[in-house]
Amino acid sequence: MSDQVSAGAVTREDRGDVAVLVIDHPPVNALSQAVRADLIRHVLELGADPAIACAVIAGRGRAFIAGADIREFGKPPFAPLTYEAAFIIEASHKPVVAAIHGVALGGGCEIALACHARVVTPDARLGLPEVTLGILPGGGGTFRLPRAIDPLVAIEMIGSGHHARADEALRLGLVDAIATGDVIEEAMAMARALVGQPLRRLSSAPAREIDDARARELVAAIEKKARGQMSPGEAARAVYDNLRAPLADAQAREREAASRLVYTEQAAALRHVFFAEREAARIPLIEGVAARKVETVGVAGCGTMGAGIAVALVDAGYAVIVVERDEQSAAAGAERIAALHDRAVASGRLDEETRRARMARMAFATDKAAFAPCDLVIEAVFDDLEVKQALFRDVSAIVRDDCILATNTSYLDPNAIASAARDPARVVGMHFFSPANIMRLLEVVHANRTSSDVLATAVAVGRKLGKLPILAGGCEGFIGNRILAAYRRQCEYMLEEGATPREVDEAMESLGLPMGPFAVADLSGLDIAWARRKRLAPTRDPRERYVAIPDTLCEMGRLGRKTNAGWYRYVDGRRADDPVVRDIIDAAAHAREFPRHRFSAAEIQLRIIAAMANEGARILDEGMALRASDIDLVYINGYGWPRWLGGPMFQADRIGLRAILDEARAMEARDGHGWTPSPLLVRMAERGETFGGARDGVRP
Repeated sequence: MSDQVSAGAVTREDRGDVAVLVIDHPPVNALSQAVRADLIRHVLELGADPAIACAVIAGRGRAFIAGADIREFGKPPFAPLTYEAAFIIEASHKPVVAAIHGVALGGGCEIALACHARVVTPDARLGLPEVTLGILPGGGGTFRLPRAIDPLVAIEMIGSGHHARADEALRLGLVDAIATGDVIEEAMAMARALVGQPLRRLSSAPAREIDDARARELVAAIEKKARGQMSPGEAARAVYDNLRAPLADAQAREREAASRLVYTEQAAALRHVFFAEREAARIPLIEGVAARKVETVGVAGCGTMGAGIAVALVDAGYAVIVVERDEQSAAAGAERIAALHDRAVASGRLDEETRRARMARMAFATDKAAFAPCDLVIEAVFDDLEVKQALFRDVSAIVRDDCILATNTSYLDPNAIASAARDPARVVGMHFFSPANIMRLLEVVHANRTSSDVLATAVAVGRKLGKLPILAGGCEGFIGNRILAAYRRQCEYMLEEGATPREVDEAMESLGLPMGPFAVADLSGLDIAWARRKRLAPTRDPRERYVAIPDTLCEMGRLGRKTNAGWYRYVDGRRADDPVVRDIIDAAAHAREFPRHRFSAAEIQLRIIAAMANEGARILDEGMALRASDIDLVYINGYGWPRWLGGPMFQADRIGLRAILDEARAMEARDGHGWTPSPLLVRMAERGETFGGARDGVRP
């Protein structure tokens, strides 16, 4: 029998002598100002109610508390704050137990830590992922968590934003029990058992012993792994510093760091990425469109990319049929796939039994007729138009009429590939990024005649693979590689004008990229872009400024790291400047009679971001991307841009579109044909608009 005492963001239900406080704030019980205020009010009221002996805090719907309310992100704090609610819960003289289902993340985990005990469902997850938004826990997490669990584990959890599943949380001591039945009923029983007992208040619990040397090493490792992002290191140090600090000092230190970080450029960028990912899930073109059923997927070609795609598919639960051109190639492909699974077993990410089960769902063949039972076939053959057209011509005659054909081309026109199929409406682009079993980005390319249900299916498959599908139109290079081409051209122009490969690389690395463009080109192989340039040479506009330096390097056999020479030379895997490259650059610049000068890092960064933003604006204006934030996600998830930089379009907004337009006009004046500022960039700059304010402007 229960009595509902009051309603609001938190409902109090009295079940005998237990007050059950149910958070009811759809869709995920975000810890909003209303929830915080109601929790405080109810806890204070039940403390003075003689009929109530103890309390349980639970959530209605999908979660306990999924975290902060995103509507409050980046705004001045709204009282009461999370730390105030946590202290009032913890200070209750009547036992308060958290009954956790779904997730308890961020402030939700901090509310749970403020309770005197925690009971979770078997599928629950707990964590303090604030660092992923450029901040750190501000509701007591940095001093309560290391008193609940091993402090070294707490440093790692908070510094990485790791989510602990129920069994791990129990093993660590983060929770007290995993419910075998109704989680609220079991939390009520635990609360009743605590009545009259000394209550465990984590904020005042004695600090656990810690190996100081190991703790300092761990903090340093977290800072190094963050690659320039501030919040992981600050969060890890806060945990370490707060271990032995008086409570008032720990709380003040945490609040100061949390308040400071929330207004940094990095936090703004990470909030942008958070919202961008939510927005990317909304694709108006396929809203309400049902995806086709996909159970068996074929992969044509099992080189490095094909093997990665096959592993991603089988890991996601699909049956996979791999077809290669001959027995030797099929055997080599099977070995590549086995090696990828072996690595997963060796790292502990996969157990041997699961590995065997996944390999059992794979079949290898040399005859395209093996694709007959497939619901989807993804080609990963050599990036040549005639090769791909011939494959789709053959395969479309073998498979069922409802089988989808997907091309993994990086640059080729999917419309030209689709024209070879019996029904171009069932052809879609699924551009994976290498290594395909790891990289999160998937460009889903909408060819002119792709049907909406085929598009919806490609997106659904991508999501099942754990990818981030970004919709792109069918143009040369789609989104990422089209911008990359503009980016690389500008870098090559700067070589002719006085910059060195190392200066360009170091400028972009100082911005925050893990590797500069020339180092990346050496890593991926210079021959890939060389093949594309040769393919496009017959149609290249003669007015275009063309830099032949990379062609010269390739003709010399300097293809990058795989030949130990490219833009740099490599000795024992370490890159070094090469006088040969300097002489080639000097000769090219002299032949073109370009005036040369020294470049500052800021000048290099502006030119590159302006080139990327201008091409991004062209892509938006042509309807080849849904929104500017999608372009940022492409670069973050496929090209190594750190999340905390927010992506090139976000960076252009921070610089100011007027400055970007001025630089684009300077490019046009200096570099000639092909660098005309995008009409969209001109309009936005002249109106004082930003890319961030131009969401949903266009659709493919």
